Amino acid sequence: MLIELAIENLAIIESLRLQFGPGFSVLTGETGAGKSIIIDAVTLLLGGRASTEIIRTGCDTAVVEGVFALNGDLLATLGPTLEEFGLEVEEDTLILRREVSRERRNICRVNGRAVTLSTLEEIGRHLVDIHGQGEHLSLMQPRRHIDFLDRYGGLLEERQALSRLVQSWREVRQALRALQQDKREMARRADLLAYQIDEIRSARLEIGEEEALRRQRTLLSNAEKRLQLAARAYALLAGGEERQRGIVDLLALASEHLTDLAALDDSLRGESEQLESLYYQVEELARTLRAYRDEIEFDPEGLEAVEERLNLIQNLKRKYGDSIAEILAYAERAQAELEGITHSEERIQELTQEEERLLQAISQAAEALSRARQEAAARLCQAVEAELAELNMERAQFLVDIRWEEDPHGALIGGKRYRFDALGVDRVEFLIAPNPGEEAKPLAKIASGGETSRLMLAMKTALSHVDPVPTLIFDEIDAGIGGRTGDVVGRKLWALARDHQVFCVTHLPQIARYGAQHFRVEKAVVGERTISTARLLTDQERVEELAIMLGGAFTEATRRSAEELLSIQPPQGPRLN
Repeated sequence: MLIELAIENLAIIESLRLQFGPGFSVLTGETGAGKSIIIDAVTLLLGGRASTEIIRTGCDTAVVEGVFALNGDLLATLGPTLEEFGLEVEEDTLILRREVSRERRNICRVNGRAVTLSTLEEIGRHLVDIHGQGEHLSLMQPRRHIDFLDRYGGLLEERQALSRLVQSWREVRQALRALQQDKREMARRADLLAYQIDEIRSARLEIGEEEALRRQRTLLSNAEKRLQLAARAYALLAGGEERQRGIVDLLALASEHLTDLAALDDSLRGESEQLESLYYQVEELARTLRAYRDEIEFDPEGLEAVEERLNLIQNLKRKYGDSIAEILAYAERAQAELEGITHSEERIQELTQEEERLLQAISQAAEALSRARQEAAARLCQAVEAELAELNMERAQFLVDIRWEEDPHGALIGGKRYRFDALGVDRVEFLIAPNPGEEAKPLAKIASGGETSRLMLAMKTALSHVDPVPTLIFDEIDAGIGGRTGDVVGRKLWALARDHQVFCVTHLPQIARYGAQHFRVEKAVVGERTISTARLLTDQERVEELAIMLGGAFTEATRRSAEELLSIQPPQGPRLN
């Protein structure tokens, strides 16, 4: 609900801050005092159109800010919208702000974060309905009528079940269309996949093979150099061909001398054994180098084969992946796709049968839901017309127009096919004929003013327990009605406030007496400037205000009449669910 409204430099309002509670609140005051400006401020806050003409003379910017408290149901409703726009709610509070400037673009904020005007409007429509200003009235939006009807009839579960069927049908249709694309293109794709699979598999690739080939290429391409280095190392260890003594011979001679020395000096026995061990190790190393040298071969054909294999792998990597593992994975995916194309006719047949099964289920569910809607529509019409009769519009006729549109590919009902979507086959719109003999017209096309407000009150009363918008504002609802009807209107607003926060701008004391909060709007000239203000009345001030509304002046007689009017308690009807 709206718990605080702040207005700065809007028309004749210089600065105004009002705090509201739950229930029914009324705003009264003389014509031109500024009541409509407060309503205009809320309209701006909900994303309504703005003009620089509304900015107070001598000021550059007009500002409107509203603080809204959100309950669990409203949080659940608003949650997806807030999440979509990346907005967060702290302490279940939402702060909307609108700045209208003469020199720059308008600024809209939600909880301090700048948003577009369309975002502000999308959020605002969940928070407030302004009756008498059809721009922000949910009942004036035909696309939302089916929601009201389904909520009224308790049909949301049936609608959700139908929606799931339609979603499954759409998925099957999408898969079917993908398979039913140009057969020539599918044939070309199958040939390409077959070629790619054969190219990869004929290569007989193995994980780790490329690294082994690179090592082998290095060895083969450096065979001559390897031979030279191995021969030189062996010659140094084992000796040359010209009886040059090698390291092995020198170590053997040194070992003999040290052994003889250790026989004379026992303290050198360990060093003698260490040198003897070193001799054997170097001798073994020399034999290993000789064997390595003897095994080195010049193999140009082998090197060429390795180069060809590496080139093949590089070519496959260029086409199918950055590694052998990725190439093999591509082949697996290609094989799966090829099998899908090969068996596409079977899959097409399966999907076609599933599509027909789902379409039949949709047809049955949509027909049943439509019958339930027609029954709910009949009850809703009776309820709204009963409310209209109490509001002195007993000859007004309310209708729920439920239409089907034929579609050769739609749901089959009664031998014909009709267009459908996730909501079913029904196109729902509320119609009204305010006066006898007039053709019923859409709500959006009926005349504005008090008659419209009373119509909206009747509909809101009938739909009260299923209307998710928490705050309702009624403007000009008392236009053209007298005290007797005004009392009925007041009682209905008071009853509506059991499930909603309700505001009403009124000139009738019979309506104003029902308010739990009573605000008086007045204007005064201060320093040659007109300023509009509003404030919450005390109990005594409220008596005075009603007295003036009753008789035009505060007298003993009007005071007694006002006190008597306030003393009459409204009937305690059952609380709406």
